Amino acid sequence: MLPDATPDADGTTAPPTRERSPAERVTLRADLRAALPDATAAVVLTAAVFVFFWARMESGDSATVAVMPFMDDAGRYWMYLLSQAFGWSGLLWAWGTVMLGLLLSGPRPSRLPVSRHVLERWHRTTSLTTMALMFAHALMFAAELVRYEAKLAWAERLWAGFADTFVPGWYDSGTGRIAIPIGQGALYLAIPLGLLFYVRHRIGANAWRRLHRFVIVVYVLSVWHTLLYGTNVWYGEWPRTVLWLLQLPVAVLLLLRLLRPARRAERLGAPGRREGGSLPGWVLRAAGRVAAAAVVVGLLAVVASGHDGGRDRPAEPPASSPHAPESG
Repeated sequence: MLPDATPDADGTTAPPTRERSPAERVTLRADLRAALPDATAAVVLTAAVFVFFWARMESGDSATVAVMPFMDDAGRYWMYLLSQAFGWSGLLWAWGTVMLGLLLSGPRPSRLPVSRHVLERWHRTTSLTTMALMFAHALMFAAELVRYEAKLAWAERLWAGFADTFVPGWYDSGTGRIAIPIGQGALYLAIPLGLLFYVRHRIGANAWRRLHRFVIVVYVLSVWHTLLYGTNVWYGEWPRTVLWLLQLPVAVLLLLRLLRPARRAERLGAPGRREGGSLPGWVLRAAGRVAAAAVVVGLLAVVASGHDGGRDRPAEPPASSPHAPESG
């Protein structure tokens, strides 16, 4: 979620001039109720993605099986497929909530299909759904790891699944040594940053606004985790290209948000002058704009060149799993 703002006299937006009264204040309970249709749609999409992954595995076209041939059994590894499905739904919902947040906090089109109030509610509910999907993704991954280590005692299996999934640095196999801590970072940042909205009247609107800017970091970590560890975009093929393409509108909206900030205090101005703020602050804001522009250029270069970091699909699949799957 990104900051609320109210119209200013010149048509731009500025931070609210007063805190909402308790009767007007948005509550977590109300948003959880409002999120039910959104969460239902997410579950339906997750089920559809799960069926798609299952069908791909049954047909022999699964990229996951190409990466890990020992997983060529949809019935046995259904929890892993469900974890993948939750992960992809979570990434899509994260994309949607970030897009809504950037629309709300930056320069907005003069005509919108719905009111700002509705967009704000959608932004909050998609944020809550995203957190739930991220947690479900991690939980199903942990459940698969518990099932995988069938020869261990139950206490050891539960600890192994929990530690590999939720303890940073514990997972020690292949690309996951980097990708899983990145995903953990996204999860552990997303939950407090999302829920802080509901206590912003206690911590102060300015403090909440500064903290909430780091939501974009959560999204970047989520995409990075997917590019590194998502076996369905492991190879340099069209799914990976589509994932890169989806980042273009986010980067463009972020750049517009930085170039034309709604709040006067965030405008670049001239260094040292009142509207420009202090020199260190001016340098930081200018660097942010340059970095966002570089990201847009970089994304265009990646998509146009086809050099997106994907691996070449091997003629022969890898010989084995990280360690042989256990059987009970």
